[in-house]
Amino acid sequence: MFPPMAVGGEEFVLRPANCPHHALVYAAEQRSFRDLPVRLTEMASMFRSELSGVLGGLSRVRQINLDDTHVFCMPEQVTDEIALGIEAAQRYHRILGIEVTRYQLSRHGKNGAYLGGEALWRDAERRLAEAMDRLGLAYDDAPGEAAFYGPKIDVVDVFRPPAESVSVARQAIATGARVLWFQPGTETAEAVRIATDAGLTVVTGWCMGSIHAQLGLGPAPGRTQVLVLPVSEQQAGLAQSVTGRIRAAGLRGECDPAGATLGARIRRARERRVPYLAVIGDREAASEAVALRLRDGRQLPGIPVTDVLTQIAAQVAARSAALGFGRGEKE
Repeated sequence: MFPPMAVGGEEFVLRPANCPHHALVYAAEQRSFRDLPVRLTEMASMFRSELSGVLGGLSRVRQINLDDTHVFCMPEQVTDEIALGIEAAQRYHRILGIEVTRYQLSRHGKNGAYLGGEALWRDAERRLAEAMDRLGLAYDDAPGEAAFYGPKIDVVDVFRPPAESVSVARQAIATGARVLWFQPGTETAEAVRIATDAGLTVVTGWCMGSIHAQLGLGPAPGRTQVLVLPVSEQQAGLAQSVTGRIRAAGLRGECDPAGATLGARIRRARERRVPYLAVIGDREAASEAVALRLRDGRQLPGIPVTDVLTQIAAQVAARSAALGFGRGEKE
């Protein structure tokens, strides 16, 4: 994809995919079919020499970072491993507050160059369908949408912002599971050959997929969870004290001291998608309270700092996508 780089008399390349790397890791020691399944996963980087015209925001980039998994298993283990992977992806989505709108079984089509024989494809497609049926998940059938190396289950994600938000719903295919085979006669196939006539199958996939795509899709988890905003210099000392209490509670808190207008600082925080803004004016300072502005647009006046910390810490501990404070948001 990218030209080789000459360094110290050697050539290095940026890897465009992780499959060969994981195959060599698997092949680093002798395996028996009794060792299977062997699961390898990493938060991996790979690089694609995309033309500038197809790049777009965080959804199409030249460096891709994703949680990439390869499961080396026997054919009869494929259905179990696919189901396990889909369930793991579902847990990730629930934690991040991203909704799965549909699943798609992408099969091979009549036209196109595909690796492997038709019998292998039909068997892999059957096992993908069996895993979805076992989980009770409906899916769309999509002939011709498979990758050239194997069929796949595509998980279509959508983030639906609260009704008060000006953001619009966004969706993307960001996660999935695929089945592929090592082709006979290749060096890699010989390296991973095991002592059985049943063959070796690889299930590859991820729970989140591209980290960039997920950040662009959902409520991006920024560094700051609570931003303290003093209205004027008179509340600066108290704002710093409240920020210290936030951090002592195990939360990521910052203080944006008075300088620019309060409105400008609020707009800047919204661009950063900070979940909680704690505004401190004269009224709040007199009662050790904060006026909360939540990412979904709600404004809650005069809540004691202790109550604010308790509720936010509970939401974080529960890994809930809801903001709390009385609204029955979908978690």
